[in-house]
Amino acid sequence: MGEPKSACGLCFVKYSRKIVKTEEFSENRNSSVVLCIRCVKINVVTKTNFLSGSQAIRQGRRIVMRRAKKLLRIIFGRTTFVVTSLFLQAALLGIILMSLTQYSAYLYGLSFFVGAVTLIRILAKEGSMSMKTAWVVPILLLPIFGTLLYLFFKLQPGTHKVNRRIQELTRKTDGFLRQERDVLYAYGRSEGTGGNIAVYMNRYGRFPIYDGTEVTYYPLGDDFFPALLSELERAEKFIFMEYFIVDQGEMLDSVLKILRRKAKSGVEVRFMYDGMNWLTHLPYHFPKMMRSEGIRCKMFAPIRPVLSSMQNNRDHRKICVIDGETAFTGGVNLADEYINRKIRFGHWKDSAVRVKGKAAQSFTMMFLQMWNITESEEDDYRRFIRTEPVRIGDDRGEESLSEGKRPVTPDDPDFPGFVMPYADSPLDNVQVGEQVYLDIINGAKNYVHIMTPYLILDDPVLVALKYAARRGVNTVIMMPHIPDKIYAYLLARSFYRELISAGVRIYEYEPGFIHSKTFVADDEKAVVGTINLDFRSLYLHFEDAVYLSRCPAVRDVERDFSETLKKCIPITLEDCENFPLWKRIAGSALRLFAPLM
Repeated sequence: MGEPKSACGLCFVKYSRKIVKTEEFSENRNSSVVLCIRCVKINVVTKTNFLSGSQAIRQGRRIVMRRAKKLLRIIFGRTTFVVTSLFLQAALLGIILMSLTQYSAYLYGLSFFVGAVTLIRILAKEGSMSMKTAWVVPILLLPIFGTLLYLFFKLQPGTHKVNRRIQELTRKTDGFLRQERDVLYAYGRSEGTGGNIAVYMNRYGRFPIYDGTEVTYYPLGDDFFPALLSELERAEKFIFMEYFIVDQGEMLDSVLKILRRKAKSGVEVRFMYDGMNWLTHLPYHFPKMMRSEGIRCKMFAPIRPVLSSMQNNRDHRKICVIDGETAFTGGVNLADEYINRKIRFGHWKDSAVRVKGKAAQSFTMMFLQMWNITESEEDDYRRFIRTEPVRIGDDRGEESLSEGKRPVTPDDPDFPGFVMPYADSPLDNVQVGEQVYLDIINGAKNYVHIMTPYLILDDPVLVALKYAARRGVNTVIMMPHIPDKIYAYLLARSFYRELISAGVRIYEYEPGFIHSKTFVADDEKAVVGTINLDFRSLYLHFEDAVYLSRCPAVRDVERDFSETLKKCIPITLEDCENFPLWKRIAGSALRLFAPLM
């Protein structure tokens, strides 16, 4: 080993770090081609012999050509086009503002007045103080620009139109999401609190709580994937799928293979994904390709080269509904890294749940509400409602009817618990996702254990976590040790000291990245879904989750947390002190803009 005299013989990149000669590893001892450590590792991982000198040169040329083609795709690709278009529009607005500098005295007075009125309106409005602060700072620093930016986001007609459409669809599906009073009463009696979270969700989220539902928890995407394929194979009437990230690979290929076959056999198949995917993962004409194979397919809010606040509200949900009797949700998207077929940030720790029984009906309505936002002709929702009892049971074949025979009482030793699927919209000013989390934290008596990939907290959650720890609740947060976004990790680290000082214990998953979003408390309550502990999930994205009460699966969630904790490293106050100064400063500075990230 030594310092490189020339470029790597395989990839032609000049490395400043150490290099090795192939003769040290290759079976061909006459080879004298010099490789960088990266290329050595690639050859070792793929278990191939090192190339001879001429082979390495040819291989290197092919790599250079691939890189050149990739660079051309980036330069002339759709992502560059969209970003450039947005940049030009923003630059045009800036030029217009600069051209008005000759009227600076008048503009200063006008900006002071408009900025003051805007600030008063922001502070007087109902909502999160953290979100308000995110607007106060730019308006104080740059009154004209900050005010125009605020008005741009708040006066978008497209956003208001979508919200009105969602409210209309919610009213039309209300009749299929009616709360059974005896179930609500039994839940309130079991909680000893009058069932307040269920009452709240009925009133503001419009999602009922159910009994008669079996829940299966999957601690990894690797476990979820075969279960998903198995249930898709059983579909007889319809399959609805809605995902945030859809990327080409083994996972998507396996799913599409089944969907194509089911569509040909007469099963109604609908597939919807977030519009961000066409920038990086899927071709723009992917929906057209699917429709040609009998699969109804669409993008939600495709990214367009036009400035619009609606493009900030993404469909972050992960839903699969089969025949109205089985549904899946959780953190797992349709991409290979979620099942560890592709390694990006070490081992990918995720989770998912399957609900089988009455509660699946809520997922059916969630999907149809989102699907019909852009449809001119609405569905006959009755087509997708099961009228016969759903058979539920374990993998050994022991089954029972989910309706009619199971008593609605937690005193029954075989009672499967209460299940409440729910969705959260960023457009209705009601943060039901955050309220469920707060209810679990504030109601915890012994412990509350949290897995989340991001930790960007607003004041209510931050206060609740510190208070839980200070009143003796074992409050533990599990985070990734290998982050996927450095800015999000620095932001999260800026909260560590405050939380740890209050008694909250923080661990990082040493093998890789945690993408699981789970809450579990006191062996009684749990949430599994898509909702991260950050502003984007709590305020800006469309989300979904499942609230579980006294279900056997709650203990499975806690068991998974305990097993995963063995692979984590604890973060101490000393670790916070030793964290690089520039990173601490960066994290603190980013908190000013956290609500917008």
